[in-house]
Amino acid sequence: MGGESISTFQFLGLTFNTANIISGLATAIIVFGLVFALSRNLKLKPTGKQNVLEMMMDFTNGIVKDSIEGSDAKNFGLYSFTLFLFIFVSNQIGLFLQIAWNDVSYLRSPTADPIVTLTFSLITMMMAHYSGVLKFGFKGYFKNTYLSPFKVWLPIGVFTEFIDFLTLGLRIYGVIFAGEMLLKMIGGIAFSGGITNMLVAIPIALLWQGFSLFLGSIQAFVFVTLTFVYISHKVED
Repeated sequence: MGGESISTFQFLGLTFNTANIISGLATAIIVFGLVFALSRNLKLKPTGKQNVLEMMMDFTNGIVKDSIEGSDAKNFGLYSFTLFLFIFVSNQIGLFLQIAWNDVSYLRSPTADPIVTLTFSLITMMMAHYSGVLKFGFKGYFKNTYLSPFKVWLPIGVFTEFIDFLTLGLRIYGVIFAGEMLLKMIGGIAFSGGITNMLVAIPIALLWQGFSLFLGSIQAFVFVTLTFVYISHKVED
């Protein structure tokens, strides 16, 4: 990816990308540590760090309620909170910490790999279809999704599902991957031409990191919002 070599390993006959495993594990540890720290000593009247946690939960619950009406919204609160936090941290981690050795990356943003983002997209699709079948039954769900408003809608519906799957995953990958590649280019310029290049590259890198932090936050919000717009189409008649 981007001219870099990829480190892989085999487990139970399957091939795994080392960078994805390490980066995903690092992200999970950060998310767990953050939520664990904010959720200690919970009180009925929240103060301090508990306020921060509840604000984040209210924010993600609001995303769900804006897309899904009625009692169905409460079923997705935990998923929206976990998904947003994981993608947000995934988007940012590569901006501040990238580890590579002999041109092989071992730590970067997990969402800079399309396999990771498309996996998130697949999870969303599976949850949406499962929720639709659970609510309407398989027959009612199939008719509602693929045979409405006309029976000939079936091939268009299947094609739309595939496009939604690709666009949901590849949109965030493109933004994060491009951001990390530009940071690497700026870093290469900084260390390739002496003190002058470094003095020019440092403020550019800081500005781009700030802009990428904003983009990563927006992309996490967009991904979660589109996730529940997509799910709402499956659980609403």
